[in-house]
Amino acid sequence: MQQVNSIIALRELLATERKAGKKIALVPTMGNLHKGHLSLVTRARQHADYVVVTIFVNPGQFVAGEDFEHYPRTLDTDLAMLEKLNVDLVFIPETKEIYPDNEEIKTEVTVSELDSIYCGKFRPGHFKGVATIVTKLLNIVQPDVAIFGEKDFQQLLVIRRLTKDLNIPVQIMGAPIVREEDGLAMSSRNQYLTKEERQLAPKLFECLANMAAAVKNGNKDFKALEMMAMSELKKNGFRPEYISICDAEDLKSPKNQNLVIIAAAWLGKARLIDNVAVQTYD
Repeated sequence: MQQVNSIIALRELLATERKAGKKIALVPTMGNLHKGHLSLVTRARQHADYVVVTIFVNPGQFVAGEDFEHYPRTLDTDLAMLEKLNVDLVFIPETKEIYPDNEEIKTEVTVSELDSIYCGKFRPGHFKGVATIVTKLLNIVQPDVAIFGEKDFQQLLVIRRLTKDLNIPVQIMGAPIVREEDGLAMSSRNQYLTKEERQLAPKLFECLANMAAAVKNGNKDFKALEMMAMSELKKNGFRPEYISICDAEDLKSPKNQNLVIIAAAWLGKARLIDNVAVQTYD
């Protein structure tokens, strides 16, 4: 497994692989890897000959008051896990390599329809940071396929939209959520949960699963289902930001049979997000 820190070195290595006719996959991460990340790498290997993983804690997607400085960085452990999965190349740039102009972001990418709703509303500027760094990484690596987790469902839609609108020639693939045995979606931020909070955390997925079952059984009073779930979470100590039943294509009001139930809620110091897909059969 090769490791590089510079864009020039990365491109030189990838040029050789392209000349050999290899299909290249990209898995962008911020490190602190868990089984969810590793599932993305496994999927990348299934769809490409050469797998590139990036580890970069992107300052542009942390909003005011968030945990950039204290975001867990576990590089040695991350590299050991990636080596076991036979990753070909790991790109580990410093901030100045990605943002060389005094580490300031001068040019930004915004997906306006998705930038200010749901997570974008509660984390203003977050998706601008996501869209910008993903655009940069896609331009730097120029992969044939890039893999992103479906847990960050809104993020996945942002990335699909930007690649379509900017004509970036890459296939964006989503990978299913990886869950703990009790249903909690795996996340680097789960480690912020206390022991007591960890016992409560699966309640978020439970609420979404119950909503999904009600919708499949014909309940179309979506607002009532959302309000009931909000109330249930509050009763269990959560501070929910939103729970919404949306169209899975654009997160707008449901207009077809492919729906997604999305949610974000604080539990102690951890901000948890989750989603459940629902297909109706009207």
